[in-house]
Amino acid sequence: MNKKKTESKTAKSSASKKKSPSVKELNEIINNEKDKYVRLFAEFENYKRRTAKERIDLFKTAGKEVLSSLIPVVEDFKRALNQEDSSKEDTQGIQLIYNKLLETLKNQGLEELEVEIGDLFDSEIHEAISQIPAQDDDQKGKIIDIIEGGYKLGDQVIKFPKVVVAQ
Repeated sequence: MNKKKTESKTAKSSASKKKSPSVKELNEIINNEKDKYVRLFAEFENYKRRTAKERIDLFKTAGKEVLSSLIPVVEDFKRALNQEDSSKEDTQGIQLIYNKLLETLKNQGLEELEVEIGDLFDSEIHEAISQIPAQDDDQKGKIIDIIEGGYKLGDQVIKFPKVVVAQ
């Protein structure tokens, strides 16, 4: 019986040695878990940063469709103000409404693009409606006429100015 007890004790002690990992293995497991934690934390921080940026961009352009639909109204007001056959009282009333509408749109972030006759044509900023022959060589590639103005919301152009270019 003594022999059986000794064999069972040695079997138990060798089994317990196999089950319990060494200090080196435990440190390795801890380092792996730390690495997983750091990576997960970094992913979460990137996610938070990305969603915050997307939310800010969404707020900036939330009213884009509404503002885009009001641009033709602003252009109609401009045409009404440029009519020569209207009375002074009509023009003053139209000017007041136009100024109020333009100020409201500016408060929402809509800005008119500055385009002048004689500026160089840039296809990134302007939309060429037509091209006409240049009278002088110095007019080539420059804007001759502005058909409609352009508008941007924040940094994004939502309507390109329509221009006529000299060739």
